[in-house]
Amino acid sequence: MFHNMESVTNVMEYEILAKKRLPKMIYDYYASGAEDQWTLQENRNAFSKILFRPRILVDVSNIDTTTSVLGYKISMPIMVAPTAMQKMAHPEGECATARATSAAGTIMTLSSWGTSSVEEVASTGPGIRFFQLYVYKDRNVVMQLVKRAERAGFKAIALTVDTPRLGRREADIKNRFVLPPNLSLKNFEGLDLGKIDKTDDSGLASYVAGQVDQSLSWKTSSFFWSIAFNDFPSLTCLARLAVESGAAGIIVSNHGARQLDYAPATVMALEEVVKAVQGRLPVFLDGGIRRGTDVFKALALGASGVFIGRPVVFSLAVDGEAGVRKVLQMLHDEFELTMALSGCLSIKEISRSHITTPWDPLRITPRL
Repeated sequence: MFHNMESVTNVMEYEILAKKRLPKMIYDYYASGAEDQWTLQENRNAFSKILFRPRILVDVSNIDTTTSVLGYKISMPIMVAPTAMQKMAHPEGECATARATSAAGTIMTLSSWGTSSVEEVASTGPGIRFFQLYVYKDRNVVMQLVKRAERAGFKAIALTVDTPRLGRREADIKNRFVLPPNLSLKNFEGLDLGKIDKTDDSGLASYVAGQVDQSLSWKTSSFFWSIAFNDFPSLTCLARLAVESGAAGIIVSNHGARQLDYAPATVMALEEVVKAVQGRLPVFLDGGIRRGTDVFKALALGASGVFIGRPVVFSLAVDGEAGVRKVLQMLHDEFELTMALSGCLSIKEISRSHITTPWDPLRITPRL
């Protein structure tokens, strides 16, 4: 390693280092958003519109960042989002991420399009893990994947519902993105769905067009809840879907701004979703989290936790397992500091009154 790990002081710096290290096609695949990338910028910028109203002169000598997600106790409300093809970033790929996430005491979500299989990830040791599922046209493939994830000890399914077709990611089209020849989508090996072929377009876009079910709807999604609840009592279904479908949770996400450009920033959509579920389900936020302050803001708006995607692949590219561990540690430490400076001793003390947003009703300060 040519850089000094100690010199990395925040999450954003890993992206700069990763850009220097990774081949252009791979960096672009991880970094880019759809079309004009407006939503990509907005996922970040939106956080800067939310400001703090800290409580001071509170005894903050003991701060507890622990929380529970779907009944599993974790060290902090910061979890690892599903990101595809991590061996493009580092030879140990998803296995390194799994070890780092376990060491941090939190939850990892493995992508359907991982370059390591559910079994390989499970073999890294104990840990609470979720499996992200794309719905393939071939329902037998889906059933097999869910069964394998459950056998490998995965605790929940995160069903992705925003990808009937792949978003237009122009860097991938220019680069004619394709999975490097030494890698494959490990969960699909043996199902003849493990390879992404080179095309005149983005190879991944062509793959999705061929394999992923475009007809998935509220009607068909009940098929998944019935698998999850009837066949596998131990699998809780976690979905980017609404309460009526029988989901156990909702992730507010715009797919890292990689699907529909000009969709709002996730943190701007969060409160509306939280109000709609009326406490019947936990709501999680994905997209744009780069600082502990971002985590606090999401929780103040009603999220039960957040997921991080790009920070994981960029830190993995720079320093493997240790990089991912460091990203999780930095976010934990910044979040704990934000709690202290806001006067919150535990997750349950973080409230809407700790922040102010542009859409708050005007507060008239009484004259003393």
